[in-house]
Order: sequence, then C-alpha cells, then structure tokens
Amino acid sequence: MVKLIDEFIRHLTVERGLAPNTCASYRRDLSDLARFLQKHPGSGLAAASKREILAYLLHLQQQGKAPATVSRHLAAIRTFYRFLVNESLVERDPSENLETPKLAKRLPKVLSVSEVELLLGQPKPIEPAGLRDRAMLEVLYATGMRVSELISLTLNQINLELGYVRCIGKGSKERIIPLGRKASKSLREYLARGRAKLIRRKEPTDLLFVNHHGRVLTRQGFWKIIKAYAAQAGIDKPITPHTLRHSFATHLLENGADLRSVQEMLGHVDISTTQIYTHLTRSRLKEVYAKTHPRA
Repeated sequence: MVKLIDEFIRHLTVERGLAPNTCASYRRDLSDLARFLQKHPGSGLAAASKREILAYLLHLQQQGKAPATVSRHLAAIRTFYRFLVNESLVERDPSENLETPKLAKRLPKVLSVSEVELLLGQPKPIEPAGLRDRAMLEVLYATGMRVSELISLTLNQINLELGYVRCIGKGSKERIIPLGRKASKSLREYLARGRAKLIRRKEPTDLLFVNHHGRVLTRQGFWKIIKAYAAQAGIDKPITPHTLRHSFATHLLENGADLRSVQEMLGHVDISTTQIYTHLTRSRLKEVYAKTHPRA
C-alpha cells in the first residue's frame, strides 16, 4: 500500500509540480485511508470497494470531522484512484460517482481597518525581532500572501525600488504583488538594522525572514507571534495569519478594487474562490445600514 502512495506522490511532485505542503497533505490523507482499510481482512488500497470508501467517509463523519475535511479526503481519494487507473495499477476506481459532502458557506473572519492598525502597531522596532515582526505583519497585510509564501520569501523576490514582491504560490506559480509604502519602509528598516543581527555568524542564507537561530521561520512559529501581538493589542477575536489575508481582500473590495485584480493578487485559480469576499462585503454593508439608517 505504501508503494502505491509513493508512486502517486512522485507523480504529484515530478509531473504536476505540486508544492511540498500539498503533497504532504495528500500523503497524510491517503495513509489514513490505508490504515482504515487494513482493519478489513483481505482489503487494501488496490482492492478497495466503493462500499469500503463510503465506510471510511462515514468513519470520518463519526469522528466529528467537518464537511470541508471529509470533502478534502474524498478529493484526495478521487485523484489517487484516477492516477492508479490511468497507470493501469488498478482496474477500477472505487471512488467513482461518490458524492461530495455539501459544504456550508462560512464567511471568513476579518479584522476591521482600525484593528489591523492596532495589530500592526504592536511590534517594537527596537530589537531585531521587533523589526522583523513589524516587517512581516506589514508585508502580510500589504500583499495578502499565504503564510507559507511569506516565510519562504528570498531577498531576490523583493524589489524595494519599484515597490513589489515576486511571490511563488501553489504549484510554483508566480505572481507580482505591489508592496505599498509602509511595508516597503518596514522592510528597509528590517534589512538595515535587524536581519544581519539575527543571522550573525551563522550559515549564510538568502531567506528574507529568519528566526533567532538564523534559520527559516515555521508557520507554527509565526502563528504564535501573531497571536501574542493580538493578545497584546486586546483584539478579542480568533486570529490566525490567514486572518490578515482575508482582511486584505475584504478591505480592497470595500474600497472599490475590482474582483479580477484581487483574484490575481491572492493567487486564486478560480474566481469563485475570491467571490466569497463579495458576500462578506455585502453582509458588512447590511450591518452598517442596520446600525445607521433611521428606518432600518
């Protein structure tokens, strides 16, 4: 079973050029399915039936997994078996014609402009870590990048003279995003007074943002940083690094940006993914109307 998964992951990495994080997610989901199938005598990935795949999806639901999680597992299973059939490694696809669980549309949580200003004002640009943190938060809000894209930025991906960042997104797709005046200023100060002190005499690196050991920051490490600043600012909302990405998109649309431009900057392949932010701006307009109109 492990061999089939390895073949599939090699296909995703070499032929389709998917990002390491995406491939790791596929491997986790398929390994979980393999463990489930091992409990059924005589079954396995190659011999799985439609009934066993359905039983696995029911097992996920009984574990309390969200519909989005179950849907992700099913998508991984479908892609996996489609690959196996195309490579003649199995005769049939047991996931064929299985329905995806219906997903409830949940609007992303965003910060108001004043909350963003409050959050971005928390790092103290005195110590190297404070200069780095302020620059990271400014760049995240200025560009709407994913955290994985932010922490993997290298020095040659930023152009402070022209004010843009060259972002490498999912599937190694490249996009150009404007930086903005404040983000550029924070980056200049971090590069001038912070980065070299964090690296010191450690191994040279072209990474833009580094931790106290001069190495790459992890997503979990940055999550802890942003949560600490949110608590320090007294922001009483669940907050993750993705919250700034959602806020970036929402604030742009609220101020008149067109949907296609926001889609391009976010790196969404399908514009329907970006359209959720238009639902959010409409709901915020209704909220403002209800609070301010005399006859609302």
